[in-house]
Amino acid sequence: MRIVVQRSKEAKVVVNGEIVGQIDHGLMLLVGVTHEDTLEDAQYLAEKIAGLRIFEDDAGKMNLSVLDAGGQILSVSQFTLYGDCRKGKRPSFIGAARPEQAEPLYEQFNELLRSKGLVVETGSFGAMMDVSFTNDGPVTLIIDSK
Repeated sequence: MRIVVQRSKEAKVVVNGEIVGQIDHGLMLLVGVTHEDTLEDAQYLAEKIAGLRIFEDDAGKMNLSVLDAGGQILSVSQFTLYGDCRKGKRPSFIGAARPEQAEPLYEQFNELLRSKGLVVETGSFGAMMDVSFTNDGPVTLIIDSK
C-alpha cells in the first residue's frame, strides 16, 4: 500500500455535487493498493499514520500525532498512486490492484484507523471525485508499506 499523507487545515470530497466526506483539521490521505498488499500492510500503515508525529506542539516542534492534536482523517482511494510513467506518455496502471481486491483492503484500513479512536471520513470508492483541501505547512509525506 502507498499513502500520500498531507497535514490539512480542512478537506472535503464532493461526488455529483454532494459532499460525501469532510473534515476540519487533520490528515488528508490518498490511499493506493497494489496486488501484493495484505491486511498486514493495512495494519502497519494504520499504526504508522495514527502515531505519526507531524503536528506542532506548544514549542512549535512536530511532536504531536493526529490523535494528540485532536485531528480527523479524510481517506480517499487513489489507484493512480501506482501509475507507472517510465515508458511513453500515458501512465500504466497495471501495478494497481483490481477494485475487488483494493476496496475491501481500503475499507479495512479505514476501520483500523477508526479502531484507534480516529474520526475517519472517506470519499466514494471508484467514483469521480472532486477533492479539495488546504495543506497545512505544507506538510506532505509518502509512506509505502513495502
